Amino acid sequence: MLQVIQRDLVVPGTTRVVLVSLPGDGYDTREAADSPFRVALSGAGLNQDEVAYVLRSVDKDTHWAYVPSVLEPVALILVDMSQSQEARMERIRLSAVPVLKGVNLRKEASISVQDQTGTPMHVYALLEGLFLANYQFIRYKSGQDSQKHTLREIVLQGALISEPLLHRLRSVMKAVYLVRDLVNEPSSYLTARCMARHFSEMGAEAGFDVEVLEKEQISELGMGGLLAVNQGSTEPPAFSVLTWKPHNARNQQPVVLVGKGLVFDTGGLCLKPTASMDEMKSDMSGGAAVAGVLYALALTQSPVYVIGLVPSTDNRISATAFTPGDIITMHDGTTVEMVNSDAEGRLILADALSYARKFDPLLAVDIATLTGSATMAIGNIGVVAMGNASREWMDALRQSGEQTYERIAEFPFWDEYAAWNKSHIADIKNSGKRSAGAITAGKFLEHFTDYPYIHLDIAGPAYLDEPDGYRVRGGTGVGVRLLYDFIHRII
Repeated sequence: MLQVIQRDLVVPGTTRVVLVSLPGDGYDTREAADSPFRVALSGAGLNQDEVAYVLRSVDKDTHWAYVPSVLEPVALILVDMSQSQEARMERIRLSAVPVLKGVNLRKEASISVQDQTGTPMHVYALLEGLFLANYQFIRYKSGQDSQKHTLREIVLQGALISEPLLHRLRSVMKAVYLVRDLVNEPSSYLTARCMARHFSEMGAEAGFDVEVLEKEQISELGMGGLLAVNQGSTEPPAFSVLTWKPHNARNQQPVVLVGKGLVFDTGGLCLKPTASMDEMKSDMSGGAAVAGVLYALALTQSPVYVIGLVPSTDNRISATAFTPGDIITMHDGTTVEMVNSDAEGRLILADALSYARKFDPLLAVDIATLTGSATMAIGNIGVVAMGNASREWMDALRQSGEQTYERIAEFPFWDEYAAWNKSHIADIKNSGKRSAGAITAGKFLEHFTDYPYIHLDIAGPAYLDEPDGYRVRGGTGVGVRLLYDFIHRII
């Protein structure tokens, strides 16, 4: 984890990163000697030759320029003040990536940051981009491949952002790192019980409560969905209940977060092709994200009452694996015809959503790598969302998506889709028609709720084959920043 320090003194000879306001007329007047653009660059401490170099080399698409210097390289991030704050912040996060790449190539351990824009959230966005892009998962690397990034310290020249805001940044980034680590771990290590143990360690460190229900307790609760998916495994399931309830919580009813905790998914007897299975260690991304949100809330002592529920198992092939055509009795007594063993995530989530009723939720949000349909619809760019929660809450979620750039694509949630889940021999079946698969999965889950509900499908952005800006290869930690912001926005 990077260290962020606010002080006036900096380490000489290291890169200086400067946020500079790009005036509304942008580059149009840059040739004029007294143009606002030239004045802004001079205010960043550049001499005339350096200003001229920037005017020649600045990238109009990235709004980023690098001024090489033996003594003190300068990386300029030009902030287009004509854009919305959300757009400006995302541009700054992305601009942090080439800055970081150069710093690590030069093997620098420290950089300094100056802000000429006068907007603390611009500094926050820069730090977010640096933190998110600097993450590495190299636990299993050896030799030259195990080389770590060298950047360790960011020095803010002056009090550029408040200490509470800086503490929030550190806490949320630490949560994202922990979630990424969990998602990147192989299933040979991260079993259901192992993940629950990590949750307990996170709770002990940050100060939230964790109760882990074992297989016997899960059986006593009649969680037929979780038990059915677990039938083919040699490892027992786990059901983690995470609670953050400070004495000054502003809400009497909890917000309940439910995360899918499939530590590996072969597809069961409806076996996935190899090309679709090699990343299935990431099928617990939603469950990890829930733990990450609770961790960040506890570290920042947020005055909100939140409960996290994470049902966890793997979905394997064996002589005891559940079989298409089986009838499963769920926690709430609903009978489900299992027609597709690769639609297993909704079975374990349904038990958790039914269990959530005991808490009388103000709102429940589930987050899951649930359907290929969501990925086919919008790729890995954003999060598919749907639900029956109020327009006010859905709008707040969308705003949080723009603020964190974990953007929301809201799908319709019409009742007609629920009919596609009807079964001839049971109450419902676990997979509807091929079309609108993301929506019918959401309608299946809604059946087990009697409270305001939002469903988030993160199948696209949870795990990446290749890096995308500050979203690194592998686990991205999507959902932590989004839900942390959302909870603070609605409570």
